[in-house]
Amino acid sequence: MTPIPNGLCVVLGAGGHARVILDILLSAHPPVPCALLEADSSRWGSAMMGVPILGGDDLLPALAQKGVRHFVVGAASVGNSRLRSRLFEYAAALGLEPLPVIHARAALSSWARIGPGVQLFAHSVVNPGAVLGVNIVVNTGAIVEHDCQIEDHAQIATGARLCGAVRVGKGAYIGAGAVVRQGIAIGQAACVGAGSVVVRDVAPETTVAGVPAALLKNRACSPSSE
Repeated sequence: MTPIPNGLCVVLGAGGHARVILDILLSAHPPVPCALLEADSSRWGSAMMGVPILGGDDLLPALAQKGVRHFVVGAASVGNSRLRSRLFEYAAALGLEPLPVIHARAALSSWARIGPGVQLFAHSVVNPGAVLGVNIVVNTGAIVEHDCQIEDHAQIATGARLCGAVRVGKGAYIGAGAVVRQGIAIGQAACVGAGSVVVRDVAPETTVAGVPAALLKNRACSPSSE
């Protein structure tokens, strides 16, 4: 393995979500030096957007020993947070620190609170009084209104809208373009389908979809393939 600079940030995953993360990190001033780890061994030794794919997640302990201190979870949840939470907890247990990823055109209120490893993509909005937990994704163009509370490892997908004082449970997923009415509670590991309009509370580990959103099944969405 080539010498690793201490300032390197390791991105865990090399799919489409990681591509957006690299765009943010490489466009920062100064750019953040990055390397990728990826489960697909056929991609080891190649590069994405000029960033090397060093190998699999099993390299992370060696990288930590060489002085790497920061990581980013580069996998999307797409309805199931287990992969994102597993990668986050694995890297954190090795003593690495999660790097926040905040696009220059994200709007983050100084009166909001965000936890470690939060990712805010372009044109996302997090308004005053919002509280975001650990390893949260607010994707491109998504809105988290005032006084919302989003628990660890949840993802708010592209263009979704959370109105005021919405509560999103740990590991929940709000699909692209969904709208959640003010004051609604989305349970732990629940999934809201793309384009849905949620007007009543969603129970934990269920999937809802439609306008208005209705129960589809009594379990969370299928695991992500990314």
